[in-house]
Amino acid sequence: MSADETTRHSDARILDAWRENAAPWTQTVRAQAIESRRLVTDRAILDAAVRLRPRDALDLGCGEGWLTRALRDRGIAADGIDAIGELIDAARQADPDAPPQRYARLSYETIAAGALNARYDLIVCNFSLLGGAAVDALLSALPALLRDGGHVLIQTLHPSSACGDAPYIDGWRDGSWAGCDGAFGEPAPWYFRTLGSWLKVVRESGLTLRELEEPVHPVTGQPVSLILDAVGA
Repeated sequence: MSADETTRHSDARILDAWRENAAPWTQTVRAQAIESRRLVTDRAILDAAVRLRPRDALDLGCGEGWLTRALRDRGIAADGIDAIGELIDAARQADPDAPPQRYARLSYETIAAGALNARYDLIVCNFSLLGGAAVDALLSALPALLRDGGHVLIQTLHPSSACGDAPYIDGWRDGSWAGCDGAFGEPAPWYFRTLGSWLKVVRESGLTLRELEEPVHPVTGQPVSLILDAVGA
């Protein structure tokens, strides 16, 4: 299998795994059962978004919609998009008064091809950039979806902690549901990027890095995530 075929196959496996695990993931997130999210990363991305004072926001890869709802609770007109229909259904069920267009099912490939006709002050990607080539293409499409002065916020696993014992090089890694309770099935693979690679893909997408944040676990003192704040050209 060629490198391109491996990437396409792995990106497809990500979607298959999230469809299979949408229900237990929704339960896990709503129960705040993941320690790092409960103690650090949920508040970190929400605070980072609120500090920018956007009028509106796109929660890209919104999952079951917790961040979309949290942004709206703080007066930000947020919409959510996800490729997994089961997660979009869960988001709508948790926000029954929302208009149908608030939560939309769109793939990253469709967005990269120009299907989203909207502009936002803020686009948030919260642990939702798991793939390889599909993510590269998506990021290249984001500048056109920003208003003048708009921001993209990306939160991802911190490369130094996420690397584990594997070599510190880009590449596909096996997924895991460690730290999650529930009847989970096959985990999704994910594409590991070094810190340098994250900075490179942001730059090559036409965005300019404004700030980098490394939220730290209050007990271990180790960074648990990386938040990149970038702006359009």
